Amino acid sequence: MSAARPSREVAIVAFAQTDHRRRTDELSEVEMLMPVLHEVLRQTGLRASDIGFTCSGSSDYLAGRAFSFTMALDGVGAWPPISESHVEADGAWALYEAWVKLLTGETDTALVYAYGKSSPGSVRDVLSRQLDPYYVAPLWPDSVALAALQARALFDAGDTDEPGLAAIAARSRADAAANPHAQLPGTRPQGPYQVAPLRTGDCPPIGDGAAAVVLAAGDRARELCARPAWITGMDHRIEAHALGVRDLTDSPSTRLAAERAGAFERPVDTAELHAPFSSQEVVLRKALGLGDEVRVSPSGGALAANPVMAAGLIRLGEAAARIHRGESDRALAHATSGPCLQQNLVAVLEGDSHA
Repeated sequence: MSAARPSREVAIVAFAQTDHRRRTDELSEVEMLMPVLHEVLRQTGLRASDIGFTCSGSSDYLAGRAFSFTMALDGVGAWPPISESHVEADGAWALYEAWVKLLTGETDTALVYAYGKSSPGSVRDVLSRQLDPYYVAPLWPDSVALAALQARALFDAGDTDEPGLAAIAARSRADAAANPHAQLPGTRPQGPYQVAPLRTGDCPPIGDGAAAVVLAAGDRARELCARPAWITGMDHRIEAHALGVRDLTDSPSTRLAAERAGAFERPVDTAELHAPFSSQEVVLRKALGLGDEVRVSPSGGALAANPVMAAGLIRLGEAAARIHRGESDRALAHATSGPCLQQNLVAVLEGDSHA
């Protein structure tokens, strides 16, 4: 089945992110965000007043207070009044909302940003609140324990083993050595088990960070960027909420989202995968049919920096940045949310063939 083509050309024209750190106790969310917002606007030459729509992604659970995103608007400037929205999800889903807004023709530009500070509390426990509130959440299985369950299923199916996971972790962090924003650049020991069979090296770092992108449509995108990263397709899907009715070794939602985004129509040369655990890259590679010829997560991926609520948006931004620099012609970007790859978004980005 071929994917439906977007009704309007929309591209990522700028991307910026923080240096991801284990703790940013000295910074509020607004202070962490401000430099990123200034940088992404500087890249385009736009002022905040030039932006037609603003959308953000974050989580009140991380901030520990309701409607915390309203405070972050101080970093954008909400007066005079702006057209603004927020998703209680990873910023990749905020980008999806902004993309749809531009497709309607209501505006030609959009600012999307996301942020998360995981350092103040136990993010493993916080993420358990995503689970079924009656039968699963009261047992307090945390995100690492559930990922370990998925890894064990992959072992039992013969899809990978501990050396295979160690190789993924080593490659990811070796690639991150060239990423100045990475929290864990360079290879390092796998370390002890966190929850068997996952060792420390198989798990994402806990840290704080933010990211932002600017979207623009048609000729406006060409004015703002020498080589725009055109979003030729994007889709997101979800698995069943109950883990017990899912095959944890596969991701049908990722495969369907990729199909609807047009990812299988032509080969991609780069795939930025949001795989917080090394075992999840195995699942995603299989679902997306990625061979060795595809460069997977050259930024280091979520194993090198995983700011919750921004890591998915960063995957789209990193894929777009490679197109901006001429290092990729057709890239796939993936974002996930929820336990064991429950929700998945896939976007296909392309550069102008004549650029």
